[in-house]
Amino acid sequence: MPALDPDLKKAIVRMPVAEKDKLLLRLITKDPILTERLQFELVEHKETIDERRDSIRQFIDRTARLKQDSAGWVMMDMRAISGYISRHLKVTKDKYGEAELMLYMLNTFFDHHLDLLRHHNSRTDKAAEYIAKRTDQVLKKVSKLDPDYHIEFAGDINKLLQRVHHNAPAHYARQLDLPREWTM
Repeated sequence: MPALDPDLKKAIVRMPVAEKDKLLLRLITKDPILTERLQFELVEHKETIDERRDSIRQFIDRTARLKQDSAGWVMMDMRAISGYISRHLKVTKDKYGEAELMLYMLNTFFDHHLDLLRHHNSRTDKAAEYIAKRTDQVLKKVSKLDPDYHIEFAGDINKLLQRVHHNAPAHYARQLDLPREWTM
């Protein structure tokens, strides 16, 4: 996106407040993420973060309970949920919630679809790779959080790592050099 011409910047700053407000409101409606972020920050005063996380957790639970007949469909569902988690991060800047929700999603899908994710073959390959890469991302995101939070994630991360190393994603886990156990 090109930078604003300095003369245009000065002209905008000199505009009457009412006119600037009108233009600002028109521009904000063109960006749904910005609109939701302003709603979260200015109207909700950042107080609804737990409700937003819980809403995504409920969506994960509902989606994971769907009866899927292939690992490909499971992966498509996880990708859709990942989009909601990414949007949550863009709106709230909640890095803790992003890591927690991603970890919750991966473990929940293993809980409900282990039969589809158990063996590595041509039907599970893409889902296995996706799960291993997401696991790697979760580990990186958690390690960037304050070390005081690490203990909260340890049990769920180790549960996920065990599943990743003993099921379809094992090949990709070795390629990504994922640890077998996460230590703080």
